[in-house]
Amino acid sequence: MRYFIEFSYNGKNYFGWQRQPHSVSVQEILENSLSTLLRTPIEVVGAGRTDSGVHAHQMFAHFDIEKELDNQLIYRLNAFLPKDIAIHKLHRVTDQAHARFDALKRTYQYHISMKKDVFAYESSMYLNLPLDLPKMEIATKKLFDYTDFQCFSKSNTDVRTYDCKIYDAFWQQQEHHLIFTISADRFLRNMVRAIVGTLLDVGLGKISIVDFENIIKSKNRSKAGKSVPACGLFLVQVEYPQSCFI
Repeated sequence: MRYFIEFSYNGKNYFGWQRQPHSVSVQEILENSLSTLLRTPIEVVGAGRTDSGVHAHQMFAHFDIEKELDNQLIYRLNAFLPKDIAIHKLHRVTDQAHARFDALKRTYQYHISMKKDVFAYESSMYLNLPLDLPKMEIATKKLFDYTDFQCFSKSNTDVRTYDCKIYDAFWQQQEHHLIFTISADRFLRNMVRAIVGTLLDVGLGKISIVDFENIIKSKNRSKAGKSVPACGLFLVQVEYPQSCFI
């Protein structure tokens, strides 16, 4: 039987989602915990690969097991797992359902604190500089005109295509806090952090809106802005077709 497990994690202490040979990852901790409690080797496949230090409000992974499971596993896992990983739901899915390939849309948020905040420094980027937010909004809307985002992708990645369908992208300001939200069918490695870094260059007056478009057209990562720190990035939602679930 195949199950989707829905969970969240604080990525501060992990070298990203994917299992690494010499560093602790979220996948490793989850697989080890499931294998111990279920008394059989368990491998999980995640909805995506968050980088080192990136957080997730909502993440999914699938795994296979021969016996039927119930929600008691959620309570046992939460008691067993470290405090920075929390299990929310267990979903019985079809045998063909795939946590990564069946995801229709993923949504990320990036958090920026515009003043020194002792309660936010581990989960947001601190930037105490004036930003032209209306100009950043105009530049953000330009993302909808393109599908090839090679300029925002980490170099030397093993992807077949740099095409992504962006469904939504916008900024919100809540007092001294800025939040960038972006939804797409898929994301390239480092893509959101590079987009935010380049949009901040627009807001700081370092580049124009025309420059922003030319960067996208160039398909050259070296022309885009710096990647913003991982601590401010959250995977907040992953959506699947209802046909995956039983």
